[in-house]
Amino acid sequence: MPSFPVCASDLGFLFGTRHGVPEFCEAAHELWRNGMFGRLLVSGGRTRSMPLAEAEVIAEQLVALGVPENVLILETEAMNTGENVRFGREKVAEVMDLSVIRSVVVIGKICSTRRYLMTLQRHWPGLSLSVCQINYFGIPAERWYEHEEFHARVLGEFNKIPRYLAEGFLEEIGECPAYPRSTAGKS
Repeated sequence: MPSFPVCASDLGFLFGTRHGVPEFCEAAHELWRNGMFGRLLVSGGRTRSMPLAEAEVIAEQLVALGVPENVLILETEAMNTGENVRFGREKVAEVMDLSVIRSVVVIGKICSTRRYLMTLQRHWPGLSLSVCQINYFGIPAERWYEHEEFHARVLGEFNKIPRYLAEGFLEEIGECPAYPRSTAGKS
């Protein structure tokens, strides 16, 4: 769960979720109010039997908090993190010149931070990245192992990143030590 402190950026990028939506929306609203980005990409498709895409659910709450609709760029088809980045980048290109986007503040689950950054590095390289990590578990990050769901999500990330690296979905982040390529045989 690497930390890249939030910096004022050309774009905010909120990765869709079904979990902790109020916390995501409050954090994004606060960042926008503080001038950390002018436009916010919200990416996330329909999951399970939800009638609305994750991006649409999040957008409704952001607007209710006071974020103007014209600040939001919605991507409603993505079903995984790679699609969030690829499809999201396409949506941004429809309304903005991609060449002026040099920095992005990522808003996402604390346990998925590294995967978000590695996916951006692979599919939208060259950006300066900062992160607003959303911890909706009600326990400090350093005690992740004490909370059943937090624990499961951290270990899930640890186990899937090597496979995603091997399949070419991710790319190492220059500012972080290399990720272990295999966890086979380790406990």
